[in-house]
Amino acid sequence: MLNIVIYGAPGSGKGTQSDRLIDEYGLHHISTGEVLRDHIARGTEIGKIADFYISKGRLIPDDLMIRILEDVLDHESKAAEKGVIFDGFPRTIDQAKALKDMLARRGTRVHAVVGLEVDEDELMRRMLERGRLTGRADDNEKTIRERLKVYHTQTSPLRDYYIAEGKYHGIDGNGAIDDIFEKIRTSLDKLNH
Repeated sequence: MLNIVIYGAPGSGKGTQSDRLIDEYGLHHISTGEVLRDHIARGTEIGKIADFYISKGRLIPDDLMIRILEDVLDHESKAAEKGVIFDGFPRTIDQAKALKDMLARRGTRVHAVVGLEVDEDELMRRMLERGRLTGRADDNEKTIRERLKVYHTQTSPLRDYYIAEGKYHGIDGNGAIDDIFEKIRTSLDKLNH
């Protein structure tokens, strides 16, 4: 089993590289963003709460995210036998600790944190382009700036937390998708799960 947290600022390529990791290692992908957008689209109670926070560029409360993740893992346990890629979670040190506790209750742990490190100008360019191509309402300049501000104040301390845990693998996320993935694979292949 190989459980990976894919970490990086909005627009750093987490979803793109997650797809490659799924193909390479047979992992189950849990994108909290996708899970939340699904709840919003279906108009569930969770979706209404999530929409309130997301539309303002803010993070979902920790207890709600853990409940959502436990529900996903309970319903998709067969798909997650080889391991999971956590995409978009954790975003704070408290969430990282909550994830660690939740996985420990399930007899497993986070094995590696893949940190995609991308220049700020490139992040902005990528997200504006994604918004233009997909029509994602949260990919506009005002919301992107707020998301990056939240990332820098609340999420970036996670890097130091996972470095201290010996789990952080910093990857230069600028450049060609294939080159970035090769760096990730080289780093992960050194692990003894």
